[in-house]
Amino acid sequence: MKKTIFRGCGTAIATPFDENGINYDAFSKLIENQIENDIDAIIICGTTGESSTMSMEEKKNVIKFAINKINKRTKAIIGTGSNDTKKAIEMSKYAEEVGADALLVVTPYYNKTTQKGLVSHYKAIADSVSLPIIVYSVPSRTGVNVLPETCLELSKINNIVAIKEASGNISQVAKIASLCGDNLDIYSGNDDQIVPILSLGGKGVISVLSNVMPKYTKDMVYNYFNGKQEEATKMQLNAIELIDMLFCEVNPIPVKHALNVMGYDYGIPRLPLVELSKPNQEKLEKVLKRTLKK
Repeated sequence: MKKTIFRGCGTAIATPFDENGINYDAFSKLIENQIENDIDAIIICGTTGESSTMSMEEKKNVIKFAINKINKRTKAIIGTGSNDTKKAIEMSKYAEEVGADALLVVTPYYNKTTQKGLVSHYKAIADSVSLPIIVYSVPSRTGVNVLPETCLELSKINNIVAIKEASGNISQVAKIASLCGDNLDIYSGNDDQIVPILSLGGKGVISVLSNVMPKYTKDMVYNYFNGKQEEATKMQLNAIELIDMLFCEVNPIPVKHALNVMGYDYGIPRLPLVELSKPNQEKLEKVLKRTLKK
């Protein structure tokens, strides 16, 4: 049995941009809000953090800033994935050097690879660092699905300890849990499947929703852990309308708009992503206001 990185709710935190680059004041404010709400982990430079449109220098600066700001008050998990294994290794080594608690490593995108290639890719990264690694499977964005049998092979690597499962396929999640048992923790990568994945033994969620509702999202998970499954299910269903709006356009377009509405000065996403459309702005604002009152 491997050591669990965290139980509960980890926030896939968005990155605020302005005309000068990174808006560190806004970033600091959101990090503090997350910690004040007792979030279990903060995931930096993931998909929601728009790492794909950040330069290597920007990524390193953001990673170092966030780790120093968090200052061990919660887990700092760094997204270091790439479709270039060499670059993923470089970023993973840097994250370890500056004090990361763990790594989130997305599957290679665009050039993709075979299932055999996935094992070789992750093994090369894992061999380069001593930090625990969370595999990130999100086939809708990368075109690569980590099959349950591949998860079993990856679980045999000592410091590959978990998977963020965002395939949307509950049957696949069940098979991963069945094959890997305690050798591979599972985190929900979809906010609309938090409770279903917890019911299959999941350890929590890596969430977009918790950018705007950290306490609510964490409480949902811990209600489930504490035997209040009915309450957790009710919270999951009550949040579905907002979750749908947070994904009405490509993530993190909607969540950045939500954060702006909440006063965080998060700016707009970088191209090729664009500002949330006006009709969806109105819908999201109404749903956000209604949900925050619950």
